[in-house]
Amino acid sequence: MESSNGPNANPVALQMIDYALSLAKSKKSDESHAQAMLVLEQCLSSQSSESQDVVTHNSKGMVLLAMSSLLSARGNYDDAMEKLQNIQDLVHSHLDVRVAAMEALTGINLEMGNDDTSSVLADKCLELLGKVDLKNSDEGSEVAIARAKAIKGLTELVQGNLESAEPLFQGFLDNKGCIGNAALTYGEFLHATRNFSLAKDIYQKEVLLAATCSLGQLEVHMGNFGNAEETLTTALNRAEQLFGSHHPKVGVVLTCLALMFQHKAKQEHSSSLLIQEGLYRRAIDLLKAPPLDLEVNRTMRSRDGYHCSCKRWLCRNTLHSREQKA
Repeated sequence: MESSNGPNANPVALQMIDYALSLAKSKKSDESHAQAMLVLEQCLSSQSSESQDVVTHNSKGMVLLAMSSLLSARGNYDDAMEKLQNIQDLVHSHLDVRVAAMEALTGINLEMGNDDTSSVLADKCLELLGKVDLKNSDEGSEVAIARAKAIKGLTELVQGNLESAEPLFQGFLDNKGCIGNAALTYGEFLHATRNFSLAKDIYQKEVLLAATCSLGQLEVHMGNFGNAEETLTTALNRAEQLFGSHHPKVGVVLTCLALMFQHKAKQEHSSSLLIQEGLYRRAIDLLKAPPLDLEVNRTMRSRDGYHCSCKRWLCRNTLHSREQKA
């Protein structure tokens, strides 16, 4: 049975993960990639090899997820899959961590055209649900459960099995775990079954909001703080309009804004930190998280997980091509 405390991990390990991913994304060079991988390897080796506690296994799992993300982004799929497979040996890690690994494994195989293998992996992902008490599951587990069902549904859609996919998406509209990758896959199911109106609603809520936040964060990394503030403010207004002013997604966008003002204050030696503190207080209240930048980042990661490497348009393109052949 899974712990109800969520995917707790070593704070130092989380800091090293965040630093490595930021380093790799900011420069996108061979050198920065090598440096980021070195940081992650050092982080992994610093975790006790004998400890069997939940925190250690979660920490190892999240480091391996980060390493696989960097490797797959550069097309090194074999090594990426090896890292993901190693996570399944961390039997004490939280369900969310193991599901994220299986989701990514399935996604890589989908991208490589290995439909049968991806279907088998998605079945194994569903099998993980038998190891959690669904009646007493925490919010992190609810998200993991939705993602496990969604990735299996995606493999069925890719193979054109709409009837097999349908039961996997039952109740998704009111499911708290229908966020991030799971929501996007649900949108693709609705699209494939010609429920265009509801599919459009899902796409607008999930895809546009996430894309706007990502664009705002990109502007921050480029030092374009004026553009970043405008973009993230647009995302905040949209989140409040779609989900209400007290929804956790609003807290996530507020966190992005707070981090933007933090970077701006450091670079410009300005008083933007005062604005940042106010944004953090509101975000912390919405996310119900401790007042630490690290903890908020962990909450964001546990809600949305690491992006599945599968190209999400693959499902519709595959279905379309198979319909033409038929």
